[in-house]
Amino acid sequence: MRHGTKEYVRGDVHTNSIQEFVAMLRRALDGIYHSGSGKQLHRYLSEFEFRHNHRELDDGERTVAVIRAANNKRLTYAEQVG
Repeated sequence: MRHGTKEYVRGDVHTNSIQEFVAMLRRALDGIYHSGSGKQLHRYLSEFEFRHNHRELDDGERTVAVIRAANNKRLTYAEQVG
């Protein structure tokens, strides 16, 4: 895309998708994770990538998708103290 030449859409790709994603992420970082850590940014991005990619599912379908994605995976996150 070339915004300088007023090109915002190319085929089925457009800038609205990334703008929507960034707006959702900003709202979450300001509202939910307002005291979040920059070291954990990759985790926040992963969560919102999942939310964005599953936004057309209802709550039950999204819950099943989370459970399937977590199947046979260990949680290895440990909070660093100090």
